[in-house]
Amino acid sequence: MKIFAIALFVIIIYSLGSALYFMFKDQGNSTRMVKSLSIRIGLSLFLFIAMMISVRLDMLANE
Repeated sequence: MKIFAIALFVIIIYSLGSALYFMFKDQGNSTRMVKSLSIRIGLSLFLFIAMMISVRLDMLANE
């Protein structure tokens, strides 16, 4: 579970970085930044829910 959480966190950081890149490159002429930030929000919510479930099922305490 820890490796899954770390991998998902790295993907979230990558999505945030790509949104920053699109913000400077497109200068407001594209929706790529909004899509990238939407993906980041979805992944963050998924990670939060997965962590809550794993804590509830005692999956993190045993590792």
